[in-house]
Amino acid sequence: MTFLPADAPRLGLGLAALGRPGYINLGHGADLADRSVEGLRAQAWAVLDAAWAAGVRYFDTARSYGLGETFLGGWLAARGLGPGSGVRVGSKWGYTYVADWRPDAPTHEVKTHDLPTLTRQWPETLAALGRTPDAYLIHSATLDSGVLDNAGVLGRLAELAASGVRVGLSTSGPAQADTLRRALAVRVDGVTPFSVVQATWNVLDPSAGASLAEAHAAGWTVVVKEGVANGRLTAHGLTGQGDVPAPLARLAHEHGVTPDAIALAAVLAQPWADVVLSGASTTAQLAQNLTALPLTLPADTLRELAQPPAGYWAARAALPWQ
Repeated sequence: MTFLPADAPRLGLGLAALGRPGYINLGHGADLADRSVEGLRAQAWAVLDAAWAAGVRYFDTARSYGLGETFLGGWLAARGLGPGSGVRVGSKWGYTYVADWRPDAPTHEVKTHDLPTLTRQWPETLAALGRTPDAYLIHSATLDSGVLDNAGVLGRLAELAASGVRVGLSTSGPAQADTLRRALAVRVDGVTPFSVVQATWNVLDPSAGASLAEAHAAGWTVVVKEGVANGRLTAHGLTGQGDVPAPLARLAHEHGVTPDAIALAAVLAQPWADVVLSGASTTAQLAQNLTALPLTLPADTLRELAQPPAGYWAARAALPWQ
């Protein structure tokens, strides 16, 4: 089940790094020319314009992405991209942005996976976007949050699904596969409310691959995030030697593209990946990401780079907000 127009590329654009002045992507601070609200709005709109011109039709945001929903909603209205335009929008609930536009804030977002948060954030999302999202996801669902066993939350999500919204979950952490398989088994009145998953998969952590294939086979739309591992698989990447992994650099040289394009092409090579998100902060990064689309790589490209999930996620947790 896919919600992309038939002629749209499988690359989407995520606004995690464009909706707020601080994020964990390597080099994020240097990517932002002006961290004021208006400055970042202008940068977000420039990247959105470039993505739309390139054929990108899926745009992903969340309540916790600072003003990401507001920036996207304002852009959609200003460009007249309403029903019939082919645009598809996904958003997420469950985290609240608390950094007050400070890149050095001690806490940037707070996770609360309960019914009052869902009840509060759904109308906030509608107001910010100026429309109903096509996909609405639990943000970083985990087994220990209890959200997949919360009858009140599941009942409300089932209501949204019955109204035509595709509801689902995003996953994070070393137990992504376990969380997704639990979600696949969720039923409300005998019916699953879920039909979309957004998960981390990249050549450093491909551990969720089998469960994502199961979701795809069950008819879910699979959206992949963090294909460049928060910048670790780009020119900003650091491995301890100060460079991107040598096999990745070699493939990039052979194909005449930047490392991020190879990393994203490796994700696009997965037959279960319906949409692969670019997390570009600049139009130049987006242009580099887009060069992944014509590349044809084997599905097992760079599997030698795979790390134990616990180690991968520990390194991700150590990335500084910047």
